[in-house]
Amino acid sequence: MQDSVQNAKQAARGDAAAKGSPHAQPKLWTRDLVLIILVNLCVFTNHIMSLSTFPFYIQSLGGTEAVAGVCAAAFSLIAVVIRPFVGWWLDNGVRRAALVAGLLLMGLAPLGYILVPTLSVAIAFRMMHGVGLSFSNSTTATVASDVICRPRFAEGMGYFGMATALASAIAPALGLSLMEGLGFKALYAAAAIIAAVGLVLFSFIHAPKINVPKKKLDLRTIINRDSLPATVTMLVFMFTFGALENFVAIFASENGLPSGSIYFLVMSAMLLLVRVTLGKLVDEKGEAAFVYTCNGAMLVAFLLLAFVPNTVTYIISAMLAGYAFGGLEPSLQSMAVHTSADQTRGSANSTFLCGYDIGYGLGGGVAGSLITGLGYSAMWSIVSLACVVSVLVYVLWARHSDTSFTKMLRERA
Repeated sequence: MQDSVQNAKQAARGDAAAKGSPHAQPKLWTRDLVLIILVNLCVFTNHIMSLSTFPFYIQSLGGTEAVAGVCAAAFSLIAVVIRPFVGWWLDNGVRRAALVAGLLLMGLAPLGYILVPTLSVAIAFRMMHGVGLSFSNSTTATVASDVICRPRFAEGMGYFGMATALASAIAPALGLSLMEGLGFKALYAAAAIIAAVGLVLFSFIHAPKINVPKKKLDLRTIINRDSLPATVTMLVFMFTFGALENFVAIFASENGLPSGSIYFLVMSAMLLLVRVTLGKLVDEKGEAAFVYTCNGAMLVAFLLLAFVPNTVTYIISAMLAGYAFGGLEPSLQSMAVHTSADQTRGSANSTFLCGYDIGYGLGGGVAGSLITGLGYSAMWSIVSLACVVSVLVYVLWARHSDTSFTKMLRERA
């Protein structure tokens, strides 16, 4: 681990020296980075427009919030099972085939919702959708990691994450509008078309060819231990996001609040603002400030929904949630990946995204059960405690990790 950190430091100094000055800024924006951001936008637009409307689809088939929560858990469970193997595949140099497979599955699953509209089959296709997402966003993140220069890595990953922000802004509104105006068939046909657009865009990417020794398939090659501190911190935080994305739209409709699409739009505008303006701070100051402030912001966002749900607090909650996810996710993903070499970058990304999926799935499943048993107010209150636990995990473990930007900067000073 120390060797990989030292290599990362030397690479940063080498890139700067190549520019003639230790303070020179190497080139960040390239054609391939722009294209992989656009592909990632297609991946997350397909994913989120289906995600924000799927509880309504389940209700239309006779299911309850608890069933919707089970669907969220099943979606994430299959993604968690698949991701480590995707990471191993990526660490063996495979990029193009993995992303093509993922985008094809992300296009076929929505077509399945249309062609066989029954509850049991919908759950099966939802799990197929989870497999597609596992392949797709593990690969887009790894390709982005390949093409971003190391001295501006956290900044570049923040810009890469803008695709998630834009998708979070447009996809819920697009999905809900299509659902309400044209029905589920139009909604899921559009999701399939968006996956196809991503496939076309990816065909124009000429990412660096990765030549690495072939790795055997075992636990050490599919789980990246160096990325675990950031992964577990993110996993716990994602309980909140899983609850929020699955149920805030239904909560709003049942409590006379503005449409869920408004919440997602406000949240995503703040998320985008954070990633555009604050991304480079992780390279310069470390991830600690984001861990503390983002968890605090999400805690307050949930408590506002739990105890004072009105139009004003609803909008404030959306802004706080946007800051929380917008700052924390790219900070911790950069922490998980930035010291990885070519032969470990896939497993680092897949391990981190496994934590993302586990937290998201468990958050949605637990939230659905809590709503059915105790109601929305209790659910928001209980799930908010995940923010406290996330900070504790970071303080007790992750901030001392050799992958921590904060620790590296402290040692360098």
